[in-house]
Amino acid sequence: MAAPKKGRRPAGGQSRPGRALALILIAMVALTGGMFWSGHTTPRLGIDLAGGTSITLKAKAEPGQESAVNETNMNTAVGIIERRVNGLGVSEAEVQTQGAENIIVNIPRGTNEKQAREQVGTTAQLYFRPVLAVTSGAPQTAPSATPSGKPSGSPKPSSSASSGATVGEKSATPTATASTQGRALTEALKAPSPTPTASSSSSAKPKATGTPKPDPATAALEQKFTALNCLDPKARAAAGQGVKSSEPTVACGEDAPGVWSKYLLGPAEVSGKDVDDAKGVFDQRRGMWIVTMDFTDSGSKKFQSITSKLSQQADPQNRFAIVLDGDVVSAPSVRQTLSASAEISGSFNQQTAQDLGNILSYGALPLTFQTQSVDTVTAALGGDQLQAGLLAGAIGLGLVIIYLVAYYRGLSLIAILSLGVSALLTYVLMALLGPAIGFALNLPAVCGAIVAIGITADSFIVYFERIRDELREGRTLRPAVERAWPRARRTILVSDFVSFLAAAVLFIVTVGKVQGFAFTLGLTTLLDIVVVFLFTKPVMTLLARTKFFGNGHKWSGLDPKRLGAKPPLRRTRRAHAPVDAKEA
Repeated sequence: MAAPKKGRRPAGGQSRPGRALALILIAMVALTGGMFWSGHTTPRLGIDLAGGTSITLKAKAEPGQESAVNETNMNTAVGIIERRVNGLGVSEAEVQTQGAENIIVNIPRGTNEKQAREQVGTTAQLYFRPVLAVTSGAPQTAPSATPSGKPSGSPKPSSSASSGATVGEKSATPTATASTQGRALTEALKAPSPTPTASSSSSAKPKATGTPKPDPATAALEQKFTALNCLDPKARAAAGQGVKSSEPTVACGEDAPGVWSKYLLGPAEVSGKDVDDAKGVFDQRRGMWIVTMDFTDSGSKKFQSITSKLSQQADPQNRFAIVLDGDVVSAPSVRQTLSASAEISGSFNQQTAQDLGNILSYGALPLTFQTQSVDTVTAALGGDQLQAGLLAGAIGLGLVIIYLVAYYRGLSLIAILSLGVSALLTYVLMALLGPAIGFALNLPAVCGAIVAIGITADSFIVYFERIRDELREGRTLRPAVERAWPRARRTILVSDFVSFLAAAVLFIVTVGKVQGFAFTLGLTTLLDIVVVFLFTKPVMTLLARTKFFGNGHKWSGLDPKRLGAKPPLRRTRRAHAPVDAKEA
């Protein structure tokens, strides 16, 4: 019973190949089942294969800051827009500069394409402005009129300190009279205004000589706020144009689909550059979606200062508006002084919480952008190129198979089966990675998969040639399979490591479509190791026990005579041993 154990070679081979085959079979079944269960049975396609939207943005600097349109700020904007779009799960989105002041954004067709287009369009600077007055979105008939009732729609979420773990209560949107608006405007413009101002309601008239006249800027802004019609898209877009961050302004905010409110806002106290991180998260304790914000060191001081002032005011002066691209995306109220961290809570669902967190995280653009054009990209050209690429891949695969059959004969069956397993795993993983991480298959990625055919075939050839070298030394097939494996394994690992390292470096230092090539190349390189270790080697071990391969059939690819094996051949040592002993 002990003799067979001594004859084993645990260091050089695999004693139980069935375990490895069972493991990879379970993995294949589980991944394939997960693909069908998720409903994503085909890989997501990039813009060059599936079509999508191409958006052209033109940079505009704020008045007096024309020099801000430079290469540094343009590159910064490209990075922020790319992170913003990819933060929605849209992968393979291309963001690149064109000329000195244009940015091209290519968004592939997918589930989040519409949402990404909306957020790409919101490329202005992000500001936190105190709310001075708020009323319904329709214009008032007369400047002195008092808005009737509260604007329809849900109130804006409220804000509370994240450390306090207290949800801010929803406050109803207040009724703002014209005189209230005038006083708020007067207070907001007090510092920059060269002339002392009085109550600037539209009904106020200049008094006798010697009494200070109303500030024209205050009166003009009050009139603009009164006449603003937030139900008109053109009026909403033009509401805050040309206004500096240090000046008060008017803006519109959508409370619910189709329901708008208009805001009178003070000078910006905090900018998007002061936000370090923000995200929509689900609060397990309270069972609700919230948005958490973290500020930079300088931003914390600014935010603490403004919230300290706002917390002492009555509604709506205790609210701050988050303004992006001239629109109020949220206007939470402040009940206590906040600093480095804060949270916004209210009537959020998962989508609205994550959208606001994404805007806060990636809204700090150094420039303002105008959408020049939005074009729909068809997949006709990409489809033709894909067909040509697949045809080239099929021809290359066919040539590889012909070479394997002609040179390795029976061994080519193992190589073809291994290629099939690798192709199946690659396809299933690409289909699963689409919804999981937003991976989209583009033309360079297809090229990476085609290149992987050669990498995988190279691993088989290395192993087969090591086995043949052992046979040429006069060993039988079963010992040759186990002795060849350690040497082949080292070569395969080194080769795949170099390929994976090249793919990783290429993925890190490049952007856009080239990353698709690098990602696919790295993925298929890892799969090559899995297939060779868990499929090719175990199958070779099992087939070495058959007569066709074990006896060196001339069509097996392992015929000792054809390989020029040195004597003694198989089983000759034990047969000649008694003769040698007698002669001795």
